[in-house]
Parts: sequence; C-alpha cells; structure tokens
Amino acid sequence: MAGIYIHIPFCKQACYYCDFHFSTNLAKKNQLILALEQELILRKEAFKKEEIGTIYLGGGTPSVLQIAEIQYLVDAVYRNYKVIEAPEITLEANPDDLSVIKIKELRDSSINRLSIGIQSFFDQDLKLMNRAHNANEAELCLREAKKHFDNISIDLIYGIPGMTNDRWEENIAKALSYSLPHISSYALTVEPKTALKVFIEKGVIPDVDDEITQQQFYILLDLLEGEGYVNYEISNFGKKGYFSKNNTAYWQGEKYIGIGPSAHSYNGIKRGWNINNNSKYIKSINQKLLPLEEETLTKTDRYNEYVMTGLRTIWGISLYKIQTEFGNSYYEYLLQQSDKHLKEELLFTDGDKLCVTKKGKFLCDGIASDLFMIKLK
Repeated sequence: MAGIYIHIPFCKQACYYCDFHFSTNLAKKNQLILALEQELILRKEAFKKEEIGTIYLGGGTPSVLQIAEIQYLVDAVYRNYKVIEAPEITLEANPDDLSVIKIKELRDSSINRLSIGIQSFFDQDLKLMNRAHNANEAELCLREAKKHFDNISIDLIYGIPGMTNDRWEENIAKALSYSLPHISSYALTVEPKTALKVFIEKGVIPDVDDEITQQQFYILLDLLEGEGYVNYEISNFGKKGYFSKNNTAYWQGEKYIGIGPSAHSYNGIKRGWNINNNSKYIKSINQKLLPLEEETLTKTDRYNEYVMTGLRTIWGISLYKIQTEFGNSYYEYLLQQSDKHLKEELLFTDGDKLCVTKKGKFLCDGIASDLFMIKLK
C-alpha cells in the first residue's frame, strides 16, 4: 500500500515557530494547483503498480483552498492512480478556516479525516506563536466538526514559554472534553531562521525550558493513556481504530509520493525532495520537468532510518528484521549499542521487539542516534 502527500504551500500568516515551506502570498495559487495536477500526472508511471491507500493534503494550510480546489486535487489522484475502495483522505485545517458552511462542504467532499491545528485553547499561547485563530474559534470549529466528522485529529503544542503545567493540564482537559479519537502533540522547538529564534535571541520571548517541556510531555502521556488513548508514536495518540494510516505507513517504511514544492518522496530504495520555491516549481512542472533531487539509500541509511522510525512507535525495532535484512554485523552492533540503554531502563525487549520504555520516550531521538551505524556501508 502506498500513499500520496500533497503539499499546499500557502498560509494566511506566518507562525513564529514554523520552518516549513509556505508563502503568505496567494497570487500564484491557481497556477500552483494546476502544477500539482501536472506533477501527479508526471509521477504516475513510477507508481502504476501501487495501490494508493492514503491521500494527505498538508502544508502550509490546505484549508485556505476552496472546496472545489480541494476536490479537484483529490479527483486528480483518482484519475491517475489506482486508489483502494475506502482510502483515508486527510485535510490539514486551521480553525479560522473552518466555518459552519465550509465544514458542511467538506463533509460532502471526498475528505473523510480532519487534522485541525488547534495548538492551544488559550489566547495568550496563540498570540505568542502568532497563530491566525483565537481560542474561541478553536472551540467553535471543534463543536461544528464533531457534528459532521467521525475521524478528527487535533494538534497541541507543549513547552510554550510561559505555559505552566496547570495551563497545560487545562489544555489537555479541554481536548478530552470533545472525545476526539486522535490527538497529536509536539514540543515547541526553536528552529533556525524562524521569528521565534530571533525573538528569543533578542529577549522578546523567553527561551524554551527543557525541564518544563519534559514535565509536560509526561503529563500528556499520563492523562491521555489514562483516558484510553494509545501512544502509538511518540507524538501521536489514538483510540483503537483511529491511528493515522498515512503516518503509520510512513513510520513502517511504506512507499509514498510527495507532490508540490518541498514535498518528499520514498520508494523503498530512493528518497527524493522537490525544490522549495513556488515559482521555480511551477516553471519546471510547466516544462514537464520534475523539480526533484534524489538520493539512493545505502544499507546503512536504511538501517538508520528504520531504527529512528521504529523506535518511536509501539511496534519497535524487529530484531529479526535487522538480522535478516541487514545482516549479523548490524544485528550485533544494535545489541551492543542498546545494552547501556537496556540497563538504564530506557529500552526493553518484548519478544522479537526492541522498544523504548515510558522513561525513555522523551529521550527517544537521542537514544536512536546512539544506535545509528556510522561506519559500515
């Protein structure tokens, strides 16, 4: 099963923490949509033997598009690819775009899953991050979305400067009050070349406190697991039957095509990425040239990626897969490197699986880097 990701590189305004590719100038929107369709056509031959199980419209802010434009792109996938009978079709959306009318129109479209960027239910947090919506809009859109969609996910951010643990608990309680089947939650990270980075350096905004961020991660873990959510990936919590099929496929190494400027692709052997410039992307596609760079992954690359993604999930790292796909040298290396983390109770083995413990979850990326192979090719 394969997936298609379509990157919509437009936003109403720039969030201070965001380092994704986007533009707040929508002047080239129509040209971009036509170029996305053309890229789908140009790429279809490579996936002619694949069944498409997920379609994901991400960004940027895909909900800035009109319903007809969203449906146009989904229809383009159906025209050019073999899509399974009931695919998961996700739209990322911001609360300020989700009016009562738009939610009803989305219900009548092909979209069957909403991923809503709430981030916080408090205006002070939203203003600090320069989000385009306010707390009231966050709640209004959730109440309306619940009437028309069963499969809804929201994003929440923790570790926001000035957000106390009590306010974080209130955020989680508010999310739980809507009985949502899926919640994604991420630590606020300070990326280079973002407004947040500049404001912290100038003292306008306090720096992120790593200790508080860690505390808030474990508050999140305890409260959501206590309500029956499965932490199936470090940042993702779902009720049974509602894990993100798109993201799960990524973590389990399935193939996917990334359509649009800056979008990434993976076919099991090569990883590719499109140019992150809207004008250059459109020009290249109009010339029927893919604006794509690719790299062929070495065995070591594939091992490291599997370790990184596997360790973040409840499925862990299969020791059998390491031995059979990568060989004894990788298997022995993994056992050797994981030994200290097992003794420190940051990792544990469950039959064939090597998994991260609750204690080790917040440190997962660092643990994974210790397990990476850096010599063999």
